[in-house]
Amino acid sequence: MLLQEVAKQSGDEQLYLIHRLDKMTSGILLLGRNVKAASALSQAFADRQVEKFYLAIGSKKPKKKQGLVVGDMERSRRSSWKLVNSKTNPAITQFFSLAAEPGERLFLCKPHTGKTHQIRVALKSVGSGIVGDPIYNAGNDADRGYLHAFSLCFPYQDETHCFVCDPREHKALGSKWHNEIVSQGIDTWLSPWELNWPTIK
Repeated sequence: MLLQEVAKQSGDEQLYLIHRLDKMTSGILLLGRNVKAASALSQAFADRQVEKFYLAIGSKKPKKKQGLVVGDMERSRRSSWKLVNSKTNPAITQFFSLAAEPGERLFLCKPHTGKTHQIRVALKSVGSGIVGDPIYNAGNDADRGYLHAFSLCFPYQDETHCFVCDPREHKALGSKWHNEIVSQGIDTWLSPWELNWPTIK
């Protein structure tokens, strides 16, 4: 459905989905306009050459303001996952955080793996489930889930391409992105690939 709508607007006969977002996640999505491009971009994802950055608003102060969440993920109840202590095939997520509305926190997350619900589980594990998350923060009432695919950097045709999708440019993506403190935080992260991310050992 989404591919057909975008193809109609772009004038393409067919578009190819390169990766996916969780149902509650808004933001940037990479599509291929032909088979060759789709193949090259899919391979870049498989080879972990694509840098992904997400914004999230957490409902509590986290155990740490920035850091690394590493661990295997296991099926929990129904459609949920949980983080466990083993590191056989771990989910790896780096994050920074800044102040948001009272009792909440703005996060910039950089996942190094692509596990289902990875960021949602990572933020819950540091004590700050995402606002409006129906699975990992079910008691929290909000106008939507506040997880947003903010930026992608990927290699294509011998160049690195970086794109940003600012959630403040689309009112349907939620009112909390427009909070003054949150907006100031987003402004400091508008080029997330240029930030001083610690090297993962």
